[in-house]
Amino acid sequence: MARARSMYRESSTRSDTSTSTSPERDADLDDDNDSIMLQTNDSQSSIALSTSTDMDHDAQRRLIEERCRVCPISRLPAELMIAIFAKLASPADLRSCMLVSRDWARNSVGLLWHRPQTTKWENVKSIISAIRRPDSYFDYSSLVKRLNLSALDDIVSDGTLQPLSSCKRIERLTLTNCRALTDFGVTPMLQNNHSLLALDVTNIEGITDRTMFTLAENAVRLQGLNITNCHNITDESIQAVARTCRYLKRLKLNGCSQLTDRAIMSLAVHCKYILEIDLHGCENLEDDSITTVMSEGAHLRELRLAHCTRITDNAFLRLPSEAIYDSLRIMDLTDCANLQDAGVIKIVHAAPRLRTLVLNKCRAITDRAVMAITRLGKNLHYIHLGHCSRITDTGLTQLVQKCNRIRYIDLACCTNLTDNSVMQLSTLPKLKRVGLVKCSDITDRSITALSRPKQLGQGGPVTATVLERVHLSYCTNLTLAVSNSCPAPYLC
Repeated sequence: MARARSMYRESSTRSDTSTSTSPERDADLDDDNDSIMLQTNDSQSSIALSTSTDMDHDAQRRLIEERCRVCPISRLPAELMIAIFAKLASPADLRSCMLVSRDWARNSVGLLWHRPQTTKWENVKSIISAIRRPDSYFDYSSLVKRLNLSALDDIVSDGTLQPLSSCKRIERLTLTNCRALTDFGVTPMLQNNHSLLALDVTNIEGITDRTMFTLAENAVRLQGLNITNCHNITDESIQAVARTCRYLKRLKLNGCSQLTDRAIMSLAVHCKYILEIDLHGCENLEDDSITTVMSEGAHLRELRLAHCTRITDNAFLRLPSEAIYDSLRIMDLTDCANLQDAGVIKIVHAAPRLRTLVLNKCRAITDRAVMAITRLGKNLHYIHLGHCSRITDTGLTQLVQKCNRIRYIDLACCTNLTDNSVMQLSTLPKLKRVGLVKCSDITDRSITALSRPKQLGQGGPVTATVLERVHLSYCTNLTLAVSNSCPAPYLC
């Protein structure tokens, strides 16, 4: 049949030449033939002519247009088609789109492979198989932009990463808790990858300076780095990262016990765009590095220094007297035992828009520091003063009156507080959570007041409390009667 059609088309073509003398041809048919030549399938066009000789010219044209009509979605620009495909919820839907046509496949394959599903080991094996296949229609390794293997932390090893090292356009590489990994697996993933924006190797003790040096050589666009509890990383490699990765914004160096002021000061000097830096448990850090971080961090939003026990007031008192850090919103100074009132006063003066201030276990501070914190006013939402046992009702009363937008306050082990303080807390209209563990002087009267409806301003409307939790462990003066007056979810 195919051969017969071919012969028919050849004879039709020969009869259309200028030397043809067939009496059955006329001028109108010549015009129709010109339209037919626009068809992609000559055999269908020829059949259409042979069965439509009794139709007028307009009817034939309409029939041809109907058969040539293209699906409207196929006329969309590629960027619009990709935006539509991006609304699909599941990878299965995207796989179905790839099977429709080549155009659809080209516009959906990037979305499907942008962040491949790696929550199951079978998925990872399928990804590796597709990347290794030599005759693939697409270069899948270049399509992977985000790779997260943290869900398979107990399975992933250096051998797992070896076939994935051909993916040189990864932007976000997350290997959290993949403890079996070492430099031999991670380093090839970083080599020649100049697209990397974020790397997370939390809790991988096998990572050393070798990986950090490789990162510094290749990831010049790096913006986020999380090396929490990578105990084998030293100052030398972090200084190399600081010199080349100048666009760093988010740094988590928690538990990197070998780091000293040299590494942190280098980051502060070279990386001018830092927004967040976590130094939880970096016990070797001293005042100079913290002063430099704040002085150079014009854009700094979060500074976490929990358990940096060598930090003293001087870290903040040495800041320029006129310097104001309006961007700073969160500061965590948990267990900075050498911090005293003078340091807190300077912090509040330098960062007047703090929303979260954690002074847990800063046992040396007194009401004088609390009075300084009141300058934060409506900006303060979260305050943690646990174990600050020198604080009294006087300081807390002023804090509540001046900072009336507090949502969370923790006063655990502030043993000098009484019902007077808790009664003041009951006036806060937005208060959601309160910590009063071991505040043994409070009684049922103040706790009952916490659960009552709040009046918004003097003479304002009365609204239901938004309180969610009150932690009252070891409050020995409370009785069972308080549980009858307060809804059960409040108390714990």
